[in-house]
Amino acid sequence: MRAGEALERLSAEGPLVHHITNYVTVNLVANVTRCTGALPVMAHAAAEVEEMEEAASALVINIGTLDEALVESMILAGRRANRRGIPVVLDPVGAGATSLRTETAGRLLSGLEIAAICGNAGEISTLAGLAAEVRGVESISGDPLKAVRLAAEKLSATVAATGPTDYVSDGERVLAVRNGHPLMGRVVGSGCAATAVVGCFAAAGGGDAETVANALAYLGRAGELAAQDATGPGTFEPLWLDALAELAASPAGLEANLRIEEAA
Repeated sequence: MRAGEALERLSAEGPLVHHITNYVTVNLVANVTRCTGALPVMAHAAAEVEEMEEAASALVINIGTLDEALVESMILAGRRANRRGIPVVLDPVGAGATSLRTETAGRLLSGLEIAAICGNAGEISTLAGLAAEVRGVESISGDPLKAVRLAAEKLSATVAATGPTDYVSDGERVLAVRNGHPLMGRVVGSGCAATAVVGCFAAAGGGDAETVANALAYLGRAGELAAQDATGPGTFEPLWLDALAELAASPAGLEANLRIEEAA
Protein backbone atom coordinates (compact mmCIF):
# COMPACT_ATOMS: atom_id res chain seq x y z
CA MET A 1 0.00 0.00 0.00
CA ARG A 2 1.27 3.47 -0.92
CA ALA A 3 1.87 6.01 1.82
CA GLY A 4 -0.91 8.41 0.94
CA GLU A 5 -3.49 5.65 0.80
CA ALA A 6 -2.34 4.23 4.14
CA LEU A 7 -2.45 7.62 5.84
CA GLU A 8 -5.91 8.37 4.47
CA ARG A 9 -7.16 5.04 5.80
CA LEU A 10 -5.56 5.63 9.19
CA SER A 11 -7.17 9.05 9.42
CA ALA A 12 -10.58 7.73 8.41
CA GLU A 13 -10.60 4.60 10.54
CA GLY A 14 -8.41 5.45 13.54
CA PRO A 15 -7.35 1.82 14.16
CA LEU A 16 -6.05 0.79 17.57
CA VAL A 17 -2.39 -0.24 17.49
CA HIS A 18 -1.34 -2.21 20.56
CA HIS A 19 2.30 -1.77 21.59
CA ILE A 20 4.14 -3.96 24.05
CA THR A 21 7.25 -1.89 24.06
CA ASN A 22 10.14 -0.62 26.14
CA TYR A 23 9.94 2.01 28.85
CA VAL A 24 12.79 4.11 27.43
CA THR A 25 10.88 5.16 24.30
CA VAL A 26 7.23 4.52 25.13
CA ASN A 27 6.22 8.19 24.99
CA LEU A 28 7.82 8.74 21.57
CA VAL A 29 6.24 5.57 20.23
CA ALA A 30 2.79 6.60 21.46
CA ASN A 31 3.10 10.08 19.98
CA VAL A 32 4.38 8.83 16.63
CA THR A 33 1.48 6.38 16.44
CA ARG A 34 -1.02 9.15 17.17
CA CYS A 35 0.56 11.43 14.56
CA THR A 36 -0.13 8.87 11.83
CA GLY A 37 -3.85 8.90 12.66
CA ALA A 38 -3.82 5.58 14.50
CA LEU A 39 -4.67 5.20 18.19
CA PRO A 40 -1.94 3.89 20.53
CA VAL A 41 -2.37 1.68 23.56
CA MET A 42 0.64 0.55 25.59
CA ALA A 43 -0.84 -2.26 27.72
CA HIS A 44 1.64 -4.91 28.85
CA ALA A 45 0.07 -6.72 31.83
CA ALA A 46 -0.52 -10.40 31.13
CA ALA A 47 -3.98 -10.13 32.70
CA GLU A 48 -5.24 -7.79 29.99
CA VAL A 49 -3.17 -8.13 26.82
CA GLU A 50 -5.36 -10.82 25.25
CA GLU A 51 -8.50 -8.78 25.89
CA MET A 52 -6.82 -5.67 24.47
CA GLU A 53 -5.95 -7.63 21.34
CA GLU A 54 -9.64 -8.11 20.64
CA ALA A 55 -9.96 -4.39 19.87
CA ALA A 56 -6.63 -3.92 18.10
CA SER A 57 -5.88 -3.80 14.38
CA ALA A 58 -2.15 -4.52 14.79
CA LEU A 59 0.30 -5.58 17.51
CA VAL A 60 3.83 -4.15 17.80
CA ILE A 61 6.29 -6.07 19.98
CA ASN A 62 9.52 -4.32 21.01
CA ILE A 63 12.08 -6.19 23.15
CA GLY A 64 14.08 -3.13 24.22
CA THR A 65 13.64 -3.61 27.98
CA LEU A 66 13.07 -7.24 28.79
CA ASP A 67 11.97 -9.32 31.73
CA GLU A 68 10.29 -12.72 31.84
CA ALA A 69 6.83 -11.33 32.66
CA LEU A 70 6.98 -9.01 29.67
CA VAL A 71 7.99 -11.83 27.35
CA GLU A 72 5.04 -13.90 28.57
CA SER A 73 2.71 -10.98 27.81
CA MET A 74 4.21 -10.70 24.32
CA ILE A 75 3.53 -14.37 23.65
CA LEU A 76 -0.03 -14.21 24.99
CA ALA A 77 -0.83 -11.11 22.94
CA GLY A 78 0.89 -12.47 19.84
CA ARG A 79 -1.05 -15.72 19.94
CA ARG A 80 -4.34 -13.87 20.27
CA ALA A 81 -3.37 -11.55 17.41
CA ASN A 82 -2.53 -14.57 15.26
CA ARG A 83 -5.88 -16.16 16.04
CA ARG A 84 -7.61 -12.93 15.03
CA GLY A 85 -5.56 -12.60 11.86
CA ILE A 86 -4.17 -9.13 12.61
CA PRO A 87 -0.54 -8.30 11.75
CA VAL A 88 2.21 -8.65 14.35
CA VAL A 89 5.31 -6.47 13.93
CA LEU A 90 8.53 -7.25 15.82
CA ASP A 91 11.42 -4.96 16.74
CA PRO A 92 14.26 -7.27 17.89
CA VAL A 93 16.06 -4.53 19.84
CA GLY A 94 19.57 -5.58 20.80
CA ALA A 95 19.38 -9.07 19.27
CA GLY A 96 22.99 -10.18 19.08
CA ALA A 97 24.07 -8.08 22.08
CA THR A 98 23.10 -10.56 24.81
CA SER A 99 21.88 -14.15 24.97
CA LEU A 100 18.58 -13.06 26.52
CA ARG A 101 17.75 -10.72 23.67
CA THR A 102 18.84 -13.11 20.94
CA GLU A 103 17.00 -16.04 22.50
CA THR A 104 13.85 -13.98 23.11
CA ALA A 105 13.78 -12.84 19.49
CA GLY A 106 14.13 -16.47 18.41
CA ARG A 107 11.42 -17.58 20.82
CA LEU A 108 8.97 -14.99 19.48
CA LEU A 109 9.80 -15.78 15.86
CA SER A 110 9.38 -19.50 16.35
CA GLY A 111 6.22 -19.26 18.45
CA LEU A 112 4.31 -16.53 16.61
CA GLU A 113 3.40 -15.65 13.05
CA ILE A 114 5.22 -12.37 12.46
CA ALA A 115 4.16 -10.22 9.52
CA ALA A 116 7.07 -7.77 9.58
CA ILE A 117 10.37 -7.34 11.41
CA CYS A 118 12.10 -3.97 11.73
CA GLY A 119 15.56 -3.52 13.24
CA ASN A 120 19.01 -2.15 12.58
CA ALA A 121 21.64 -3.86 10.43
CA GLY A 122 23.28 -5.72 13.32
CA GLU A 123 20.00 -7.02 14.71
CA ILE A 124 18.74 -8.19 11.32
CA SER A 125 22.13 -9.76 10.52
CA THR A 126 21.91 -11.70 13.78
CA LEU A 127 18.44 -13.02 12.86
CA ALA A 128 19.76 -13.99 9.43
CA GLY A 129 22.63 -15.96 10.97
CA LEU A 130 25.29 -13.58 9.65
CA ALA A 131 28.25 -12.12 11.52
CA ALA A 132 27.41 -8.79 13.15
CA GLU A 133 28.31 -6.63 16.11
CA VAL A 134 25.62 -5.09 18.30
CA ARG A 135 26.77 -2.95 21.22
CA GLY A 136 23.95 -2.39 23.67
CA VAL A 137 21.11 -1.63 21.28
CA GLU A 138 23.25 0.00 18.57
CA SER A 139 24.43 -1.67 15.39
CA ILE A 140 28.21 -1.52 15.00
CA SER A 141 28.48 -3.77 11.95
CA GLY A 142 26.31 -5.77 9.60
CA ASP A 143 25.47 -5.92 5.89
CA PRO A 144 21.85 -4.69 5.68
CA LEU A 145 21.27 -5.47 2.01
CA LYS A 146 22.36 -9.08 2.36
CA ALA A 147 20.79 -9.47 5.78
CA VAL A 148 17.25 -8.41 4.87
CA ARG A 149 17.01 -10.82 1.97
CA LEU A 150 18.39 -13.77 3.94
CA ALA A 151 16.32 -13.01 7.04
CA ALA A 152 13.13 -12.65 4.99
CA GLU A 153 13.78 -16.00 3.28
CA LYS A 154 14.63 -17.70 6.56
CA LEU A 155 11.77 -16.25 8.62
CA SER A 156 9.03 -15.99 5.96
CA ALA A 157 8.32 -12.39 6.91
CA THR A 158 8.88 -8.94 5.51
CA VAL A 159 12.16 -7.68 6.98
CA ALA A 160 13.44 -4.10 7.20
CA ALA A 161 16.92 -2.97 8.23
CA THR A 162 16.97 0.71 9.10
CA GLY A 163 19.95 3.00 8.68
CA PRO A 164 21.15 5.84 6.43
CA THR A 165 19.40 3.82 3.72
CA ASP A 166 16.59 1.53 4.83
CA TYR A 167 16.33 -1.85 3.10
CA VAL A 168 13.13 -3.89 2.97
CA SER A 169 12.74 -7.41 1.61
CA ASP A 170 10.10 -10.12 1.30
CA GLY A 171 12.76 -12.69 0.41
CA GLU A 172 12.49 -12.11 -3.32
CA ARG A 173 12.87 -8.39 -3.91
CA VAL A 174 14.74 -5.75 -1.93
CA LEU A 175 13.57 -2.14 -1.79
CA ALA A 176 15.89 0.71 -0.82
CA VAL A 177 14.36 3.68 1.00
CA ARG A 178 16.54 6.77 0.79
CA ASN A 179 14.45 9.30 2.69
CA GLY A 180 15.72 10.50 6.05
CA HIS A 181 18.15 12.82 7.81
CA PRO A 182 21.15 12.21 10.11
CA LEU A 183 19.36 13.94 13.01
CA MET A 184 16.95 11.00 13.14
CA GLY A 185 19.84 8.89 14.41
CA ARG A 186 20.52 11.41 17.19
CA VAL A 187 17.11 10.83 18.79
CA VAL A 188 16.96 7.90 21.21
CA GLY A 189 14.10 5.74 20.04
CA SER A 190 14.17 6.61 16.35
CA GLY A 191 14.32 2.88 15.56
CA CYS A 192 11.37 2.24 17.86
CA ALA A 193 9.52 5.04 16.08
CA ALA A 194 10.23 3.38 12.74
CA THR A 195 8.75 0.10 13.94
CA ALA A 196 5.74 1.96 15.35
CA VAL A 197 5.02 3.53 11.96
CA VAL A 198 5.42 0.14 10.29
CA GLY A 199 2.87 -1.19 12.78
CA CYS A 200 0.45 1.63 11.93
CA PHE A 201 0.79 1.04 8.20
CA ALA A 202 0.37 -2.69 8.79
CA ALA A 203 -2.93 -1.93 10.54
CA ALA A 204 -4.04 -0.14 7.38
CA GLY A 205 -2.53 -2.29 4.65
CA GLY A 206 -0.78 -5.39 5.97
CA GLY A 207 2.89 -6.25 6.21
CA ASP A 208 4.00 -6.59 2.60
CA ALA A 209 7.30 -5.08 1.43
CA GLU A 210 5.72 -2.14 -0.40
CA THR A 211 3.68 -1.10 2.63
CA VAL A 212 6.67 -1.37 4.98
CA ALA A 213 8.90 0.60 2.59
CA ASN A 214 6.30 3.34 2.30
CA ALA A 215 6.00 3.52 6.09
CA LEU A 216 9.74 4.08 6.43
CA ALA A 217 9.82 6.58 3.56
CA TYR A 218 7.03 8.60 5.22
CA LEU A 219 8.97 8.64 8.49
CA GLY A 220 12.14 9.67 6.67
CA ARG A 221 10.41 12.41 4.69
CA ALA A 222 9.06 13.85 7.94
CA GLY A 223 12.63 13.81 9.24
CA GLU A 224 13.83 15.76 6.21
CA LEU A 225 11.16 18.42 6.75
CA ALA A 226 11.86 18.66 10.49
CA ALA A 227 15.59 19.09 9.92
CA GLN A 228 15.02 22.26 7.90
CA ASP A 229 14.26 24.23 11.07
CA ALA A 230 16.00 22.13 13.73
CA THR A 231 19.20 23.29 15.43
CA GLY A 232 19.97 19.91 17.03
CA PRO A 233 18.32 16.74 18.33
CA GLY A 234 16.46 18.59 21.09
CA THR A 235 14.62 20.84 18.66
CA PHE A 236 14.40 18.15 15.99
CA GLU A 237 12.19 15.67 17.89
CA PRO A 238 9.10 17.89 18.34
CA LEU A 239 9.46 19.22 14.79
CA TRP A 240 9.60 15.61 13.59
CA LEU A 241 6.31 14.85 15.32
CA ASP A 242 4.79 17.97 13.80
CA ALA A 243 5.94 16.95 10.33
CA LEU A 244 4.53 13.44 10.75
CA ALA A 245 1.17 14.87 11.77
CA GLU A 246 1.13 17.44 8.97
CA LEU A 247 1.94 14.86 6.30
CA ALA A 248 -0.71 12.52 7.70
CA ALA A 249 -3.31 15.30 7.65
CA SER A 250 -2.46 16.35 4.09
CA PRO A 251 -0.87 13.39 2.28
CA ALA A 252 -1.59 14.66 -1.24
CA GLY A 253 1.67 14.85 -3.15
CA LEU A 254 3.61 12.92 -0.52
CA GLU A 255 4.62 10.15 -2.93
CA ALA A 256 6.42 12.65 -5.18
CA ASN A 257 8.95 13.18 -2.38
CA LEU A 258 9.42 9.54 -1.39
CA ARG A 259 12.61 7.90 -2.66
CA ILE A 260 11.94 4.16 -2.88
CA GLU A 261 13.69 2.05 -5.49
CA GLU A 262 14.60 -1.51 -6.27
CA ALA A 263 17.97 -2.39 -4.74
CA ALA A 264 20.60 -4.39 -6.57
